[in-house]
Amino acid sequence: MSEPKFSALDPAAQAMASLHGETLDAALARRFTLVESPITVGTGSNAREFQLIKPSNADHLISEADYVHDERLPYWADLWPSARVLAGALLDEAGQGRTLLELGCGLGLDTVAALAAGFDVTSTDYYEDALHMARSNARRNLGVEPAVRMVNWRHWPEDLGTFDVVMAADVLYEKEYATLVAECLARALRDDGVALVADPGRLALPAFKEHLPTVGLRIVSTTTVPFEEGAVKQQVQIMRLRKS
Repeated sequence: MSEPKFSALDPAAQAMASLHGETLDAALARRFTLVESPITVGTGSNAREFQLIKPSNADHLISEADYVHDERLPYWADLWPSARVLAGALLDEAGQGRTLLELGCGLGLDTVAALAAGFDVTSTDYYEDALHMARSNARRNLGVEPAVRMVNWRHWPEDLGTFDVVMAADVLYEKEYATLVAECLARALRDDGVALVADPGRLALPAFKEHLPTVGLRIVSTTTVPFEEGAVKQQVQIMRLRKS
């Protein structure tokens, strides 16, 4: 098992990079107040239930220092509808023998679904804690961990490589992400690959679509999936993108 690649932003998270299995779970339980949530995704014969751990309250993780530094907020610690919809779609994909990169893995639900579908998964996020949580959730559900990498979209790592599939769920919530996400997708996608982007109609979605041709990408299909749970009602678009 290769060791995760992290920055040195958070020494406590850095020290956790060598932990796996129950040792990692115990370290996360000391770091956060955790709750376990059963999540069912997919439909029909491909439907699966996963057990995810997550911080009990994402608002408690807000760091003024992080926000002042680069306007980071702990969106990773919530389970967003778009991630749930994309996870269901991933279970219908044939992953054997294919590589997959996730932009913004958060709690790891889509990473877990992609692993369950047979993909060789690399999960990335801008928060070290998200990568640890994704590793833990993958191991507790499937007995394996994804490769993980700390990635800042503004400073894309030259050695990350390209992938058969690149996916992202609900990442267009800031205006600047319209161009950043499009550029990252184009850099990470193989010439014959496909990108899957799930979005509930965020602020940057129109500009993202407009920017795609400038980075050599095009939308080949869009599926809209209604999501409703309690007061939350969204129309989640799953866009499939290819290189032009």
